[in-house]
Amino acid sequence: MHSFKTENEKRSTFDYFLSQPHQPFFLAGIFWAVFTMLVFMLGYKGVLPLTVDSTLFHAYTMIFIVISHFFHGFLLTTFPRFCMSAPIPRPVYVKLFAIYEAGSALFIAGAIFYPLLALVGMAITFIGHLLVVSNFIQIYKAGGSPDKSDPFWLLVAHAAGLLFHTLFIAGLAVTLSGGGAFWYEAAYGGFYLYLTFLTFAVAQRMIPFFSHVMAHKPKNFLPIVFASLLLKTLFFAIGFMVAEAVVSILLAIYLFREFIGWKLPVFSSPAILWVLHMGLFWLPAALLIDSVTTVAQLWMQTSFVFGGMHLIAVGFIITILIGFGTRVTLGHSGQVPHADRFSTALFWFTEVVVLVRFFYSVGMGLGIDIGWLFDLSAALWMLLFILWGTRFGPTLFRGKAGR
Repeated sequence: MHSFKTENEKRSTFDYFLSQPHQPFFLAGIFWAVFTMLVFMLGYKGVLPLTVDSTLFHAYTMIFIVISHFFHGFLLTTFPRFCMSAPIPRPVYVKLFAIYEAGSALFIAGAIFYPLLALVGMAITFIGHLLVVSNFIQIYKAGGSPDKSDPFWLLVAHAAGLLFHTLFIAGLAVTLSGGGAFWYEAAYGGFYLYLTFLTFAVAQRMIPFFSHVMAHKPKNFLPIVFASLLLKTLFFAIGFMVAEAVVSILLAIYLFREFIGWKLPVFSSPAILWVLHMGLFWLPAALLIDSVTTVAQLWMQTSFVFGGMHLIAVGFIITILIGFGTRVTLGHSGQVPHADRFSTALFWFTEVVVLVRFFYSVGMGLGIDIGWLFDLSAALWMLLFILWGTRFGPTLFRGKAGR
């Protein structure tokens, strides 16, 4: 009788873990955030020889494995609500989750042991990505929402993601066959037109809503941002760095002006909200700094090791991710979304990770020997997700205390 009860409890816990799409995807995202950074750090330093370029490994895992896990988990839960459609059935998102985990594991195993296996892993992950987008399209068509402009641009971001995902796979295939490495352009486009724009499209909708603010946005707000990021990507691809810097400055000014016009309660909101406000304003700030470092690279003939891009990646995307992830986890577990001291400390710790990674880029650009900051920034990244997983992993897996 005791064993029967224990078996039922185990089944109940596992059923809860798979009861909503964000739970398995968030937990897997936490794991991959730590594990892939560890592999990249060891590979970059030559401790663990990789079968693929370490920078390719880092770019691909961050864009299409780690952060995609979090945003797919979030959107598989909320996209049907955006479109006023029925929730995604459990068998569907469980199958998508299984495909993603298989592809991710095979890519990383291949990157360590056998490059063709990494290519197979990328192909499987791409199939998972394609099926996710296919489900979103079906929801978009079936949904009864009178205004589908935001869901439409989320689909545009995913269409860009699929394009650059394809280019990543082709780039690795060409590299393995002895050709040139054009995946750098794929990484740049995947970062800005997929990951950055996807984060922005979600943030510009949800942050004013969470803040109880009526944000009056221009009709072409999202198209302008997407077009600007497209120009930035194209100028990078053809090596027209001055034009890229100009686009970054103009977009930063545009976003600053719009965000200020929203009148967000930046200085009077609780931590669960101000972390999102901080993440939002990181985007124009990072774009402005990125333009400065781009011009400085040309003038000084040096490299700031994608410092501006990492400011956007950690300052904007990861800050938003941590903020949304914390709120969604608490909100969907039946708890009031409130950041306690530990959560608030994690929010501030995220900004420490931002600054340490940027100082590493500045030091490299100025020729200062501070390579130890690379190790520190990677270690802080892993610690951030370990702490976040320790705090919220049990909630994602089995629900609030006492469940």
